[in-house]
This record gives sequence, structure tokens and C-alpha cells, in this order.
Amino acid sequence: MIIRSRAPLRLGLAGGASDVSPFCDRYGGYVLNATIDSYAYCHLEPTNNGEVEFVSLDREDRFISPSKERFDLDEVLVLHKAVYNRIVSQFNQGRPMSLRLMTNSDAPVGSGLGASSTLVVAILSAYAEWLKLPLGEYDLAQLAFEIERMDAKLLGGRQDQYAAAFGGFNFMEFYAENRVLVNPLRIKSSIVHELESTILLYYTGVSRASADVIHDQSRRIEQMDASAIAATMELKNDALLMKEALLRSNIREVARVLGRSWEAKKKIAKSISSPAIEQAYDAAMQVGACSGRISGAGGGGFIIFMVDPIRKQEVTKALKPCGGNVLPFHFSEQGALAWVV
Repeated sequence: MIIRSRAPLRLGLAGGASDVSPFCDRYGGYVLNATIDSYAYCHLEPTNNGEVEFVSLDREDRFISPSKERFDLDEVLVLHKAVYNRIVSQFNQGRPMSLRLMTNSDAPVGSGLGASSTLVVAILSAYAEWLKLPLGEYDLAQLAFEIERMDAKLLGGRQDQYAAAFGGFNFMEFYAENRVLVNPLRIKSSIVHELESTILLYYTGVSRASADVIHDQSRRIEQMDASAIAATMELKNDALLMKEALLRSNIREVARVLGRSWEAKKKIAKSISSPAIEQAYDAAMQVGACSGRISGAGGGGFIIFMVDPIRKQEVTKALKPCGGNVLPFHFSEQGALAWVV
């Protein structure tokens, strides 16, 4: 028996940063994101050889060990080990398991598309299918959040796990004590098609450690930095404006809010932008892009540009000297799923 699973990556359209503690714990956070047809994948094969084998196909990392109740979360394939540890302790009465688990992703870690969190959701989905665990979307996302943020102690926000579990366009609310509300949005198919025609998704060619950006952001909020708090409040409010614009099929307002959010986001931490990002941004704007912003924490990864469809080719050409590449995409409505082969 082989279990396969996948979970969708997401574009952060508005509100990102307001889902990060301590801001969301004190003031509440709003995020609007949408999943796309790029995925994190997992292939799980139960074995009877008394071993655990983890393989990251895209990163070319491998870990093999006799089955244990718990693995130390050191160096290689930390997330794979962290998920295994939690599954064994919480759902298998502490009994070691024997298996081979392989993963890969359509986007690198540090891309700004929520790749690491989406990978955790995909791995969890495979285990849930194997062990017949009754995990709904909220359960899956919360468990993924706990594994990544608490067990593995990796810094980050809360939106990625919920986007991967639910799929589609969602307006999310984040509050203290890990209280989360996910509000699926019924966006007209015409505006979804127009967004796909208008958005140009550009990979800067630079992956970044989001933890560094988020640590800086969280530190400033913790120290009650008025500038950082005000900027994050702007981002939170932009999620409301973006929701209204999408529901009203107002593409011009979507573009305006996207650009406004980028200016606010850069006020949160110095490491959010970079010379490479500014070079690509300026190149696109000079030949007709309406607006743009980084998807994710910042420092690298993907830039979401809003471009008149008839000028996309011109903008794409202008971006070539910047060293990155354009990623074709479509929005995806389906969240994480798993199946048996």
C-alpha cells in the first residue's frame, strides 16, 4: 500500500504579518490569501523492516534510522521528524512506526508561498489517511501549526497551515489563544479569471529564511514600536479592503490595495525588502505594472505584480535581466487531500 497526498501553496494577497504573535494575540489579525495550483507532495509507504526512512526529493536529503518513539530534531529533515514524533505520541500510543516517506514541493522553502507549512500539512494528510485519523480542516491546520511552531520551534505566522488545509480564497481571523476563524469567500468566476490574467507571479531567484524577518518583526511589536504596530495595523485593515474589492469585482481596487500593502509592509522590518527586490519592482513598474508586493515574510521569494494583460509580455521581458523567472499559475479551490494507491 502507498499513500499519496498533496496540499496547495498560497499567495498572500493582504494582511500578512498581522497573523504573527505577539501582534495577533494583542490586537487580532486579518489575512486574505488564495491557493494556487502548485503543491507540496508526500508519498508514504508502510513497511515491516523496523526502519524509518525520510527522503526530500527536491532537497536531496535522506534520513534512515531504526524505528524509534522519538527522533531528535537536529539538522536534516526536521519537519519530517517533528511530524513523525507527534503522530507517534498523540495517535499511536507512543509505539514506533516503520515506514518510508518521501516529499517534494513545486516551490522552494523560502519562496514566500508557505512551502514549509504546506509540506507539514501534506505529510500530516498522508498519516491521517494511513491511520484513519478523524482530522477536519481546522484540526489539520492547528496540528500543523503546533508541530512547526511549538515542537520544531520554527518562527512564522498562522495563515499558511490554514490556507493549505482549506484551499481556495479565504478571509482569516486570528486571535489570542490560537483562536482562528476561516471565512471562505465566494468570488465570481469572472474575477478569478481576471486575476489570473492580471497577476504576474515573479520568482526573484532568492529564497530567504523567513524566521529572520519574522524575528525582527516580532521583536519590534514586543517592544511596542509605534511605527511597526501602525504599519501592521495598516496591513490588517488592507485585508478588509481587499475582501471588499474582490467581492465587488473591483480589480483596480485590488491593485491599489496590493501596492499600498507593500509600502506598509516595508515599514515593519528593514530586511523585508532588498536591492534585488527593488530592482525587479522598479523594472516592472517602469514598463507598465500597476502595483506589486512580496508574497510572504519578505527578503526574497515571489513578487505578485498586477499588470494589464496586454502588457504582461513587456513586463516579463523587462524582468529577465533581474535574474528571476515568471511562474505561470491558476488558482486552486481544493485544500489538502490524500489517497491510497
